Amino acid sequence: MPGAAEDTCAFCAIIRGEADAVRILETGHLLAFLDHRPLFRGHTLLVPKAHLRLLSDLPAEHAAEFLITAQRLERAVEDGLAADGSMILVNNVVSQSVPHLHMHVIPRNFKDGLRFWLGPRHPYDAAHPAEEYAARIRAALPAG
Repeated sequence: MPGAAEDTCAFCAIIRGEADAVRILETGHLLAFLDHRPLFRGHTLLVPKAHLRLLSDLPAEHAAEFLITAQRLERAVEDGLAADGSMILVNNVVSQSVPHLHMHVIPRNFKDGLRFWLGPRHPYDAAHPAEEYAARIRAALPAG
């Protein structure tokens, strides 16, 4: 029986068949479908069927299937749409419009007008040394 988060989750509704989506691929654990507000036509979302919010919530035993399926979708989006390349993206919390883990596979073409990573930039400097940031990240790294 779904919990409160699953009851109100748009992606869980799609997974349960209660909301419409144009499905691309389905496995026992995953579903891929077209984004209903695509950046470019063919913009595909890959979601686990289990209601998980963050990439770090994905159980290790499902991580390989998630990544391998993303690789398959990357090739299919690029080859099937004759795209020059693609952008693969996962948002965690910030910019996550639906609080359910989802990977975007977005077809890209040279000069397509998307200016995604152009700013603002925050370079390392004497007040913000790169090694200090690296050390803080290393110290917080979960055991692997």
